[in-house]
Amino acid sequence: MGIRSNTKLHAMTDRRIGIAAVATFAALVTWIALTGDALAKRARPAPPVEATAPREAGEPIMAIVSIKSQQVTLYDADGWILRAPVSTGTSGRETPAGVFAILEKRKDHRSSMYDDAWMPNMQRITWNGVALHGGPLPGYAASHGCVRMPYGFAENLFDRTRIGMRVIVSPNDAAPVDIAHPALLTPDPAAIAAVPTRAVTLSREAEDATKAADDARKAAKAAAREIAPLKATLRGFERAKARADAELTRADRLLAGAKTDEAKARAEALQQNAAQQAGEAAARLATATADAEAKRALADATRDAAKAAEAKKADTAKAALDAKLAQEPVSIYISRATQKLYVRRNTHKPAPDGGGEVFDATIEVPVTIRESDRPIGTHVFTAMAKSDAGLRWSAVTIDGPDDAREALDRVTIPPEVLDRIGPTALPRSSIVISDEPLSAETNYRTEFVAVLSHQPQGGFITRKPTPNVVVADRDDHWDGGFGSFFFPRAPEPQPQPRNPRQQRGGRGYPQPMQQQGWQPGWQPSW
Repeated sequence: MGIRSNTKLHAMTDRRIGIAAVATFAALVTWIALTGDALAKRARPAPPVEATAPREAGEPIMAIVSIKSQQVTLYDADGWILRAPVSTGTSGRETPAGVFAILEKRKDHRSSMYDDAWMPNMQRITWNGVALHGGPLPGYAASHGCVRMPYGFAENLFDRTRIGMRVIVSPNDAAPVDIAHPALLTPDPAAIAAVPTRAVTLSREAEDATKAADDARKAAKAAAREIAPLKATLRGFERAKARADAELTRADRLLAGAKTDEAKARAEALQQNAAQQAGEAAARLATATADAEAKRALADATRDAAKAAEAKKADTAKAALDAKLAQEPVSIYISRATQKLYVRRNTHKPAPDGGGEVFDATIEVPVTIRESDRPIGTHVFTAMAKSDAGLRWSAVTIDGPDDAREALDRVTIPPEVLDRIGPTALPRSSIVISDEPLSAETNYRTEFVAVLSHQPQGGFITRKPTPNVVVADRDDHWDGGFGSFFFPRAPEPQPQPRNPRQQRGGRGYPQPMQQQGWQPGWQPSW
C-alpha cells in the first residue's frame, strides 16, 4: 500500500513539473517574440516623409531616387531642398537604376498602356515610358516602372524643374559630395563674357554664308544649263565642217581630172566655192569650240565656287551653333564599354516629330581610360554653382569599385574637346563616367540614358522600345543658328548589352533593341 501511494505521489509531482516547464517555455517563447519584434521595430528605419529644407530654395539641379529607401531628394546649388517618399517599380517591373534627365513634362497625362491611368504632373525620363509622376503610395515598391510621388509633392515639383534636369536612380542611398579635380571643366570668364556677342556675330555670318551659298548654287545651276546643249551644238558644227571638207575634196578631184578648158573652169569655180565653204565651216567650229571652252570654264568655276560657299556655310553654321550652344550647360558621358566620349547640349528646338526637344550630339570621340579592362563604376559629376576657381562641382556615385576621384584619375579627356567646351562651361554642366554604354533609348531627343545592367530593370525592358526615328539632315536656309545641325552625323549608340561584370552575384538584363527606319506618327510608349 505504501509503495503504491509513493508511486502515485511521484507521478503527480512529475506531471506538475512538466506543466510548469511547458508554461515556462511558452512564456519564454512569448518574451523572445515580443522582444524580437521590439528590436526589429527599433532597428527598422522610419519610413520616408515629405520634408522641405529650412531655407530659401533655389532652382533644382538634380533629383536622386533611392530604390532602397523609396525616397526622392531634390538638390539645388546649396544642398537638398525637397524630400518625399516614392513608390518605384514592383518585382518584375523594377524601375531601372541609372542616369537620366527630364525629357518632357505634361501637367495632365493619361497612360496609353495602363487603361488610361491618370499620371498627373508627369515628367518623362525615357521615351519608352519611365517617368516621375503623382500617384498612390502604398509604402513599398508597387508601380509598373515609373516613380510615383505624392500628388501634392509632384504638383509642387512640376513647376520648379526644367527639361534636361538630371535624374539619378540609385539602387542604394546616394547623395552629392563636393569634389575638386583637374579633369573637371574650368571655364574662362572672358570666354563666357564674349559668348553672347560672338553668337550674334557668327549667326549673322552664317546667314550671309547661307545666302552666298544659295546664290552660288543658283549660278552653278545656270552655268550647268548653259553648257548642257554645247555638246550637241559642237557635233552639228563638226558635221557641217566635215561635209564642207568632203565637198572641197571632191572639187579637188574634179579639177585634177578635168581635160578641157571648159571643164577646168567649172572645176576651179566649184573648188573655190567649196574652199570658201570649208573655211567658213572651220571658222564657225573654232568659234563654237572657243565659246564652249569658255562656258565650261565658267561652269567649272561656278561649281567650285558653289562647293566653297557650301563649305563656308557649313563651317560658319557649325561655329554659330557652337556659339549658341556655349550659352547652355554641357553634358559629357564617358563609357568604359565603348571607350568613347559623348557630348549633349539642349538646342531648345521642338522635336520635329512631336514631343520633347532636340539635343545637339555633334561631338563623339574616342577617349582614353587607364586600365580599361577594370570596372570603373558609375559616377555623376555636376557643376553646382560658380566659384572663385570657376565652378564648384559635386559627385554622386551609384555603382562600382572606384570612388569618384579615382574614376577621374583614370580618364583622359581629349584636349580638342576640352578646348571646344571647357572655356564656356556653365553651372548645371555635368560629366558622367560609367562602365555602361549608352542605352538604346538615347537618341536626338534625349540627353543621356544609361542603365545599370546588373540591376533589375523589368519596368524598362518590358516596355516597347522607342523607334529609331531617322530624320533627314536639313539643307535649307539658315535657321536661327541651328539649321542642318539639328540631326548629327554621329550614329546612334549601340543598344546597351548585358554587362559582362557579375558583381555582387547580380545577373545581367538585356536591353531593348532599336527598331530601324522612319516611323511616321510616332507616339511615346505608355
